[in-house]
Amino acid sequence: MNWYLYIAKAKTGRFYTGISTNPTKRLERHNGGEGARFAKQQGPFELVYISSPFKDKADARKREIQVKDWSQIKKIKLVSGDIV
Repeated sequence: MNWYLYIAKAKTGRFYTGISTNPTKRLERHNGGEGARFAKQQGPFELVYISSPFKDKADARKREIQVKDWSQIKKIKLVSGDIV
C-alpha cells in the first residue's frame, strides 16, 4: 500500500501537513471535523499538494516530519513546484 504526504491550506492561509493512503478521503474527514485539533480549529481545507507515493508509512512519516519543520515560505515553494 502506498502512502502520501499531503498539504492542505486552511481558510486562514496556514498549512496542515499529514500523511495518508488516500489524501482526498482524509481531507474530507478533516473538513468533517475529524482528526487533529488544528484541523478542527483551522478548517475547512483545500488540498494543495500530494507527494509521489512512498513505499511505506515509515518513509512517508520521515518526510512529514521534515516538511513540518519547514517555514511557510519553503512549504509554498514545495506546493508551487519550485522545490522537491
